[in-house]
Amino acid sequence: MPNTRLQQLNQWLESLPEALKLNISSLEPASNDASFRRYFRILTNREEFPSLIIMDAPVDKEDTGPFIHVAQLLSVAGLNVPQVLHINQTDGFLLLSDLGNTTYLSALNQNTANHLYKEANQALVLMQSKADASNLPLYDEALLQKEMDLFPEWYLGKHLNYTLSPTESQALSKIFKELNQNILSQPQVFVHRDFHSRNLMVTSENNPGILDFQDAVKGPITYDLVSLYRDAYIVWDEEQQVDWVIRYWEQARKENLPVHADFGDFYRDFEWMGLQRHLKVLGIFARLYHRDGKDGYLKDLPLVLEYTEKVAQRYIAFKPLIRILDASKKFVRPDGFTF
Repeated sequence: MPNTRLQQLNQWLESLPEALKLNISSLEPASNDASFRRYFRILTNREEFPSLIIMDAPVDKEDTGPFIHVAQLLSVAGLNVPQVLHINQTDGFLLLSDLGNTTYLSALNQNTANHLYKEANQALVLMQSKADASNLPLYDEALLQKEMDLFPEWYLGKHLNYTLSPTESQALSKIFKELNQNILSQPQVFVHRDFHSRNLMVTSENNPGILDFQDAVKGPITYDLVSLYRDAYIVWDEEQQVDWVIRYWEQARKENLPVHADFGDFYRDFEWMGLQRHLKVLGIFARLYHRDGKDGYLKDLPLVLEYTEKVAQRYIAFKPLIRILDASKKFVRPDGFTF
């Protein structure tokens, strides 16, 4: 953080009410973000809020408005999200309640997973059934297409230095169109967009705490479920994934969410949604490295690629994608295993 930015932050903190009892000298980094946002933790001398979080969102790069708006929507719906205690939209600072530093990612293991995912499912169903999505941006065809276009541009083109032939470009465009048609036909609900193990916090009450929701949209009902169980940062056996997805589906039906009556149809939608998301994520992780100099996401590419290939291999419509992926990494399948 540049010194001038840090000075701005300190000046703002010093201007806040003394009743907050902020210990300004305790300010320290809490976490970074894939965006330009940064987070700091500060201690207080208050029993109610022993520590607080500051979001630093430079106004020329980030807008705190959506975070404030969506935090209110989720709080009203009964979800556990940070309280927005003080706002400085002029400089791009927010003072927030602290949901702790125990992420799902750090807490998940074979002993804790069933319980933690049960509570994540409950939170997801509550969000989809109670959070008001009526005024959120739409996850429309243009946005879906823009996301998928990151795959040929950044993952294939920039990261693998692979240029699509006209035939491959045409085949990929057809796949994108089929994915769009399926996704846009799914029931539309509140979508967090990054409902995964790094953005869910283990909390003692109303678990999980939910972070990073500022990009919420109204979109397909399977999207956040994909984020949760086809997580780019932690992998589970597919049989286990299916079991948790079934548990979500059963709970969603009980709450009268508009999921397919047949689980097989619902799971197909889940897989197709997952393919769109993973094509996007391959592009985003490559862009974070090549454009933004953030190499921490490179280690997560193989898992996302594995998810992508598994789904593409299961459906005839996606066979051309397997051929493209094979060609991009110069992989030749044994006889009898061509796509």
